Amino acid sequence: MDRVLRVNGGRPLQGELRVRGAKNFVPKAMVAALLGETPSVLKNVPLILDVDVVSRLLRLHGVKVEFDQSEGVLTMDPTSVELAHVADIDAHAGSSRIPILFCGPLLHRLGEAFIPDLGGCNIGGRPIDFHMDSLRAFGAKVEKRDSGIHISAEGGLYGTQIELPYPSVGATEQTLLTAVRAQGLTELRNAAVEPEIMDLVSVLQKMGAIISVDTDRTIRIEGVDSLSGYTHTALSDRIEAASWASAALATGGDIFVRGAHQPDMTTFLNTFRKIGGAFDVQEDGIRFWHPGSDLKAIMMETNVHPGFMTDWQQPLVVALTQANGLSIVHETVYEKRFGFTEALTAMGAQIQLYRECLGSSPCRFAQKNFKHSAVISGPTKLHGADIQVPDLRGGFSHLIAALAAEGQSNVSGVGVIARGYEHFTSKLSLLDADFEDISEA
Repeated sequence: MDRVLRVNGGRPLQGELRVRGAKNFVPKAMVAALLGETPSVLKNVPLILDVDVVSRLLRLHGVKVEFDQSEGVLTMDPTSVELAHVADIDAHAGSSRIPILFCGPLLHRLGEAFIPDLGGCNIGGRPIDFHMDSLRAFGAKVEKRDSGIHISAEGGLYGTQIELPYPSVGATEQTLLTAVRAQGLTELRNAAVEPEIMDLVSVLQKMGAIISVDTDRTIRIEGVDSLSGYTHTALSDRIEAASWASAALATGGDIFVRGAHQPDMTTFLNTFRKIGGAFDVQEDGIRFWHPGSDLKAIMMETNVHPGFMTDWQQPLVVALTQANGLSIVHETVYEKRFGFTEALTAMGAQIQLYRECLGSSPCRFAQKNFKHSAVISGPTKLHGADIQVPDLRGGFSHLIAALAAEGQSNVSGVGVIARGYEHFTSKLSLLDADFEDISEA
């Protein structure tokens, strides 16, 4: 069913909501539970589609999964892990890319693993070469088949040295989940060091892993023979918190985001303030609001942590359509992330896309045929329109635009937003948004 929301925009979002565990961490911590020989307990878990997908995949592999949704507590017992049927994995994985992270743990537990063709949001190349090369470096045999990829490690896995050409979050996670039980020492250079990665390191350390992280993006892992389960509270979702903050700014609203964590959002908060947004850090969350004065145009570049997160970019671009002057945004992480601006332009925004690097230095997309820089001229009045959601973050950004626009918008395909935003329609109701679900049964 193509879920459609009819939004009557032009009114400020005001109220309070809560964000729970990070979508970019929780599913990975669930996969880590496969490595343990005793049950694991994960707390602060959001009710999102990615959690449901990984829960089903774990059950397919013999893991007992219990989810107390009201409390946000997952219990996972991996004592009876088994290899799932190929067709079942393919059917349950859907568009998720999480199955690729099952490889290392399954190789350790069963000696083999299988992953189907991978999906995910269409925002640019997310090659799995990093993952496969990493597994080969540990001694795994990778075999491509018509239905997907079969990986085996009959002789076990061994520590290795890996240097990533780019600090990929997924490749770093793959290496961590594989190295912790490989024989010997693994050194990973040019690793990703996002807060979600560091929380995964904390989980693995609780399980018995030996991991050190240097300031030069080098992670060293000493393999151990066995790991136990863990009990851990997931860090809050900094992407969802920033998305609601951007919604407050774009609509002229005032939102208290319970669970928002300042240290994980430092770069976003600096940028939010430069634009003219106001915030107040409190003990249990952050209040974000539009102070009523004119918003200011800025120059912004996305980058890996501790830079400005690419997933923060899209919702904030909606707010930048209401800023005075020319804002320049240089996207350096995903080359096709500006596809969502087409709908904003149809709603009245003035956005021009360029192939050149409109930033302080050329990025890896320089001299390539990708429109990865944007110039936003504002302020412009947005008007309602019919919108088709393209992906998770772009979809939420379209929803923000519809809420900020004058008039009525029909936003189609909003079901994808549930992949990363827990109870997002209920939260819209808490913020006094004017909308209705007009999906056809």
